[in-house]
Amino acid sequence: MGFILAAAGSAIGLGNIWRFPYVAGESGGGAFLILYLGMVFTIGFSVMLGELAIGRAARRNPVGAFAALKGGAWTYVGYMGVLAGFVILSYYSVIGGWTLAYTWATLGPLLENTDTGELGAYFSDFIADPTQTIAYHGLFMAITIAIVMGGIEKGIERAAKFLMPVLFVMLVALCIRALTLPGAWAGVEFFVIPDWSRVNTETVNAALSQAFFSLSLGMGALLTYGSYLSRSERLPSVAMWVTSLDTVIALLAGFLILPAVFAFGYDPAAGPGLTFVTLPAVFAKMPGGGLFGPVFFALLSVAAITSAVSLLETVVAYAIDETSSNRKPATLAMGVVVFFIGVPSALSFGPWSDFKLFGKTFLDLMDYLASNLLLPFGGIAIAVFVGWAVSQRMMTEVFGGATLPARVWLWMLRTVAPAAIIWILISGL
Repeated sequence: MGFILAAAGSAIGLGNIWRFPYVAGESGGGAFLILYLGMVFTIGFSVMLGELAIGRAARRNPVGAFAALKGGAWTYVGYMGVLAGFVILSYYSVIGGWTLAYTWATLGPLLENTDTGELGAYFSDFIADPTQTIAYHGLFMAITIAIVMGGIEKGIERAAKFLMPVLFVMLVALCIRALTLPGAWAGVEFFVIPDWSRVNTETVNAALSQAFFSLSLGMGALLTYGSYLSRSERLPSVAMWVTSLDTVIALLAGFLILPAVFAFGYDPAAGPGLTFVTLPAVFAKMPGGGLFGPVFFALLSVAAITSAVSLLETVVAYAIDETSSNRKPATLAMGVVVFFIGVPSALSFGPWSDFKLFGKTFLDLMDYLASNLLLPFGGIAIAVFVGWAVSQRMMTEVFGGATLPARVWLWMLRTVAPAAIIWILISGL
């Protein structure tokens, strides 16, 4: 249970609670949801199972795992996973710092304002303030470092056993409140009833991308967690638990945010600003919003921290395995490096807002590099590696031999998963 909650915490993050509702809102609601669920439990589940299997078979970090199982050029796939951990955590921590800041801000007068224009200006002023963004980025990284420094059982597992149930309870409570608002049912209908006339290539691509990224695939985090898993555990069962918990949280986030947005007449397709601009206005209008607003942003912070822990653990595991370092100094060193890499992202909307590469701010560039290059390449590599390079070893590791489920799984990894991820890669580029 500790492993399942930790691995689910790795998958459950800002992608589920921040990104999923606004992508669903932009992509037409119900039709997007059905496509998303289908892709999560086929392509997403298959790649996750492969990533966990690589980790458990090798008992090493991403670099050591690919080196031990095959070696040669495959070792560079492991390095790509460790690099993804550095890159993603550097800007993810900045956004995580925003959630901490808003948890505090919503305890004050912020929730007295229902004007999204003024709330948008508040958000813009906040992310442009270098002192606040760097301070909250540092606080978020300090919390993450403290958890990972505690080790596998006393740090990561203990934190997951506490934080994941807290996250679930807070999310359910907020859902109940949102669903009891007058006019909320319009949001429910938008979210669950498919309008197939709105489905186009962009909808399919959005569902596929969200399914892949919400499960934290291709970045080495689940591979690293898999390396700590007992051989007595059934990997398909573990992967299904993690996939299901991740999906449940995303669905709850949808049932929280979209009905609340519809209840007060705001735009569900507001994009990334749905969370930091539209939702404070929703909470300001909601009876009891002064309580539910801070709880929501605390919830968002918890989700961000559980994912950040897995990202930091990936690079720390590499440092421990490859340099024989002790956990505490390795965690502190890697955490400090990530913090400094993240400083330009924290300054992207303030002092460094004019500094752009390829027309993107530093934070946007890091996000683009990770989302459109590192993660798709990592996902393709995992699928091809398990499906072709070490298929016999993986069938034995996961299913005990070449059973029918094993053959179906390999077929998914050999054909469907690479084709789908290449589609994400091409669309993103």
